[in-house]
Amino acid sequence: MLIYCRSEVDRSVSKDSIIIVDSLNNIKGYRYELWCLARASGIRYCVVYCDVEETHCRKWNEDRREKGETNYNDAIFDDLVRRFEKPDRRNRWDSPLFELWPYRDATDKSSAAILDAVSYLTKKVDSKTRDVKILQPTIATQTSRFTEANSLFELDKATQEVTNVVVEAQSHALGGPLNGISVGKDLPTINISRSVGLPELRRMRRTFIKLTGQTSLSGPAPPSDTESAKRMFIDYLNRELGSS
Repeated sequence: MLIYCRSEVDRSVSKDSIIIVDSLNNIKGYRYELWCLARASGIRYCVVYCDVEETHCRKWNEDRREKGETNYNDAIFDDLVRRFEKPDRRNRWDSPLFELWPYRDATDKSSAAILDAVSYLTKKVDSKTRDVKILQPTIATQTSRFTEANSLFELDKATQEVTNVVVEAQSHALGGPLNGISVGKDLPTINISRSVGLPELRRMRRTFIKLTGQTSLSGPAPPSDTESAKRMFIDYLNRELGSS
């Protein structure tokens, strides 16, 4: 879910619109990623935090359950409480921080924190403005965005080429195991123990791309060259379909 949300933000963010990420955003590392997206786009950013004690949240959740409304089961609720990382305005990715106290104060569109956040995001800025910060992209963030886009392009291209090779090889076979399918010089061969239809290959390709993208959020970026991407996809196919 976090990956899907982050991707939607990345596609939607611009200097001409205000993006409200109305989600838990309970992990500081994820808030940092959103802040990085804002910085790379050269826009304003802020956090609106609804500060509610655990006991009140638990009661609200139980009330929703009694009414038959959408709610968290106890195990998930306890896990969310345990993993929650409270925003801290000393962190640049949690600043500026506007706080609401829904249980203590009546909260509506005229609440002070909401008005302050809207003002911060919409206020006209000139050279004399000191209370609004527009994040500025750095060479590093601009290069990172380009590299990520380039990596995804190469990944998509490479996996499609490997898929085409497998489909072509199977069209000349009789449905049995296929060993030693060559994709290119200096690349491992593909060895599959059974016939694999195009729909299944497409599903595996989509899964591989998704898994590689997830890994890149917390580790190295996806491969930026076609040969490396092919090698990774071939290894994946051999693990999933290979002869034992």
